[in-house]
Amino acid sequence: MAEEANPPKIDETPISPVERRNSLEKHLQTRPDMKDLKDRHILLDTNAAPALQSAAQDLERQRATDSLKKGLGKRPEREELVEKNILPDSNAAPAIQGQQRELERHMRADSLEEKVKNRPKPEDLIKEGILQADEDPTK
Repeated sequence: MAEEANPPKIDETPISPVERRNSLEKHLQTRPDMKDLKDRHILLDTNAAPALQSAAQDLERQRATDSLKKGLGKRPEREELVEKNILPDSNAAPAIQGQQRELERHMRADSLEEKVKNRPKPEDLIKEGILQADEDPTK
């Protein structure tokens, strides 16, 4: 509140013409060249008249927009990308999808390990008639 009551004072002391000319010359010497200004996109890199530069810039922007819309129109649907295994079939946030894949891999490994542990013995398969006696893998 105190700052609003006392605004900062502006130095209004006059500058001599010599100091002003020296200051202007100094600033003109450090002025960037046109190529640098074009590289930094401050000046437009065009040969069009200034009155037409805005219209040319609008046309270029519209061309880029049309190109993007055309590309997005040809873009395959998410379901198609999932079917082709390009995208994962997951609704999890991208930050945790890696952990989700790791968990699925461990769960699959545990399931296979459990199935291998509970698989029937060759003798049981022979008794049930699934294997014949000459097909016994233990012999």
